[in-house]
Amino acid sequence: MEATGFVLAGGGSTRMGRDKALLPYRGTTLVKYVAAAVEQAAGRVVLIGDAKRYHGIGYPVYPDNVPPCGPMGGIYTALSVTATDWNLVVACDMPMLSAPLLRSLLQQASRTTAPCVAAAIGGRPEPLCAVYHRRCLPALARAIADHRFKMTRFLEDLQWDPVALGEPSALANVNTPAEWAIFENPPA
Repeated sequence: MEATGFVLAGGGSTRMGRDKALLPYRGTTLVKYVAAAVEQAAGRVVLIGDAKRYHGIGYPVYPDNVPPCGPMGGIYTALSVTATDWNLVVACDMPMLSAPLLRSLLQQASRTTAPCVAAAIGGRPEPLCAVYHRRCLPALARAIADHRFKMTRFLEDLQWDPVALGEPSALANVNTPAEWAIFENPPA
């Protein structure tokens, strides 16, 4: 199955106090680390964010077409610019993402009739670790027009297939310096 991978890097990082995407992580930056896992899984990766800020990362960058509506705008942008039907979309602030996990999402997408496949823990979807079919674009446009920006609610209204994860840490994200410290200096 042909797919495109997208990494959303358009957030304001207000709780972190600095750009989360550019945090140093495992010899690179967090966004490059996540993008490498996405590229291993999908074969190609595009960043959605500030083109001036991320131009030197080494991947194509598209600005968010519909700011400021949070991740929904980034996903809408990704589905607007993609050349493939299936699109893996992840947030840049998930340091525990792995290519095998992302490949499992893509494998499920190749077998489903649902327009979305999302990683799930306890039956709850993680909309920022999911595979979206381009046919989600009209539903996203309606949600944006109606100012319904909450992605978990969007998925509740959309037919989606889960890929159940046993370990919640696989989807851990970092929003604050305290959360980042756990990943920056892992316990021995």
